[in-house]
Amino acid sequence: MNAPDTQPAAIEWIEGGGVTTPGGFVAGGAYAQIKTYGEDPRMDVGLLAATGPCTVAGVFTRNAVTGEPVTWDRRVLAASRPMRGLVCNSGNANTVTGDQGTRDCARMAEIAAEVLGVSSEEILVASTGVIGRQMPMDRLERGIRAIALSPAGGALFTRAIMTTDTREKSCAVRVEAAGRTYHVGGCAKGSGMIHPDMGTMFAFMTTDAPAERAWLDATLRAVTDRTFNMVDVDMDTSTSDTALLFASGAAGGDPLSAAHPAAAALTAAIEAVATRLARAIAGDGEGATALLEVVAEGAATPEDARAAARTITSSPLIKTMITGRDPNWGRVMMAAGRSGASFDQRAASVWIGDHCVLDHGQPTGVDLRLVSAAMAGEEVRLRVHLGAGPATATAWGCNMTSEYVSINADYTT
Repeated sequence: MNAPDTQPAAIEWIEGGGVTTPGGFVAGGAYAQIKTYGEDPRMDVGLLAATGPCTVAGVFTRNAVTGEPVTWDRRVLAASRPMRGLVCNSGNANTVTGDQGTRDCARMAEIAAEVLGVSSEEILVASTGVIGRQMPMDRLERGIRAIALSPAGGALFTRAIMTTDTREKSCAVRVEAAGRTYHVGGCAKGSGMIHPDMGTMFAFMTTDAPAERAWLDATLRAVTDRTFNMVDVDMDTSTSDTALLFASGAAGGDPLSAAHPAAAALTAAIEAVATRLARAIAGDGEGATALLEVVAEGAATPEDARAAARTITSSPLIKTMITGRDPNWGRVMMAAGRSGASFDQRAASVWIGDHCVLDHGQPTGVDLRLVSAAMAGEEVRLRVHLGAGPATATAWGCNMTSEYVSINADYTT
């Protein structure tokens, strides 16, 4: 086999693309009356199916309290067998539900398996919503059996996984590498309880490339660390965080491994999709009016860069500063300083938008009215240089408004 392709991938975004854009996948959604909120067409049960056996990698929450579907998925993926589908619901997380919850999760997989004509051990499960309530299995079963699967059903599946999300999150790309054309698609949900530590956020991605399980697993973990794990809405890590990457092999050719000539290009395509989904999650934070992007550069190590970017993004004082368009750049320094990253205060610099407000430890005296005006858009960018080394990382979050309090004060009532 030839050496891996080291050239930058020519990634083409596909208008209207989503989780069923890659060959080998069909999907659909239905309303089972599990979720009582949301706009029409209201959906709360979804099914994503592979038309043949496919390779799947997954990463999950590190919260010590986990939903029954997370336990199920970890077990079936540990067997390293091919998978055939994913069944999801919103409105009920099936978490802290005791032995009945364990049985309900298994039954959920069995129902989906019966619909697809496969074994329940080939079905993954994901549930999101209220914690601590038993699943209404009669309604759930009717919903799953009512789903009509099709290559165009990705949009309905995407709606079915939404909870307090205000908009669908999906995208797809095309990339050519090593003489073949591959596609990567995906969808996600997440609006509140978002501070992924993976390893309430769902991200489901698909590709028509064939792939070795070890490569797919390593790729998903690396991409997740650079994308989904760099998102924050409210500093709460869900019990149900799940990211899955399905490879159908419909594009043909040898399975991708680290030595495959298309490996770098497909990794770039997967990361492009994951980045767009991560940004969409951050921008749709509960009650949010602005997407926040934080770039931490000049860090001693990649880990320090990640820690600084994530700490700044998740700081309530930063989030409220964005809401008030208050150019209080001292809060950026405060958050970077408590992140645990190596930090040279007298070499540090801070930018809000294009405005440098601190230059190598010295306030610049820039007109703060101009800085405030630059914070008025739907996207605000903060950049901090730690003055300690060459590493850089980017994180995404959102502002915090009184609407966040209202949404979560009334969530179950």
